[in-house]
Amino acid sequence: MATVSVYNFAAGPGTMPREVLSQARQELLDWEQSGLPVMEMPFTGEEFQAIQQQAQQDLRELLGVPSDYRILFLQGGASAQFALLPMNLLPHGGRADYLDTGYWSRKAMAEGGRYARIRIAASGAAHGYRYIPSQDEWKLDPEAGYCHITSNETADGLEYHWLPDTGSVPLVADMTSDFLSRPIDIERFGVIYAGAQKNIGPAGLTIVIVRENLLNSARPETPSAFNYRVQAESEGRFNTPLTYAIYIAGLVFRWLKRQGDLGAIALRNRRKSDRLYEAIDASELYACRIRKEDRSLMNVCFDLADASLTAEFLLQAQRRGLLHLQGHPSRGGVRASLYNAMPEPGVEALIDFMQDFASRHVGLHAVNCLSHPR
Repeated sequence: MATVSVYNFAAGPGTMPREVLSQARQELLDWEQSGLPVMEMPFTGEEFQAIQQQAQQDLRELLGVPSDYRILFLQGGASAQFALLPMNLLPHGGRADYLDTGYWSRKAMAEGGRYARIRIAASGAAHGYRYIPSQDEWKLDPEAGYCHITSNETADGLEYHWLPDTGSVPLVADMTSDFLSRPIDIERFGVIYAGAQKNIGPAGLTIVIVRENLLNSARPETPSAFNYRVQAESEGRFNTPLTYAIYIAGLVFRWLKRQGDLGAIALRNRRKSDRLYEAIDASELYACRIRKEDRSLMNVCFDLADASLTAEFLLQAQRRGLLHLQGHPSRGGVRASLYNAMPEPGVEALIDFMQDFASRHVGLHAVNCLSHPR
């Protein structure tokens, strides 16, 4: 019996590089003949400090992070940063601009609104989040403490393919689902944050990259473990860090460096997503509602023309080894997450299945449409 290749299209935790998992397995009980697994290492010891410092250095090199920015390895996931951003960047009563582009930007606004006066500078709600409002539609507050964007909407399938100009107002970005998928100009941002469970490593770890001149604005009641300045001054060791997650993230950074620079990674990601979108657009059965220039390279969201076929599509895909293709609960449909570690053969396997499924159901879809006229 032939072995079925398995590909994980989950939005998060997402697929991990096989090489990284293999190395982690080899080192699980004994890291580099130290006699200890990483999970048992004291975080103040030389071994773990070397792991942490190397991970930071590799990330700095991958992204070209300037020397006046600090890299923090924090806990709590990106959702914790929704509250911690205003606590670290704004005084009581401070205000901030937010761009409403989908599910996760709305979550950021709802939580941030508990700690700051949130103003929506532009919104895609009126058109069902089918595209990102162009900057000439934005109404920015020049006195805002920061302007927040969600660079990739994981649930909705939109992604910024341009950077906004916010003038002297610090630009803050939740990059959880497109972090390390392409080069970025760090100096255009005041703060970047990202949960690890897409392109970095295990869930729970959060990376925050913050410009040093923003480190002294935290409110007095900000918990010390979540105070950017405290964590920067203690080099991430104010409290016990997520040692094993940092170790895995470091392995991923090294894996990325072996693939070439982030420009090479971006080309491969573009190639994968272009192939899948081409298959969707060429079919009578599948449709992507997102404007082409705003489509996500990381999370390809689409629907079946006959929604009653969605459950069967997902079941048959699972039998073919194509896992976790269900859309986010907020919108349904199908979602294929193409993070860095998704190999191109995985995308080709999905396209082959989609074409096979369509060949067997397009006629049925036409019959259903005739029997259920609008």
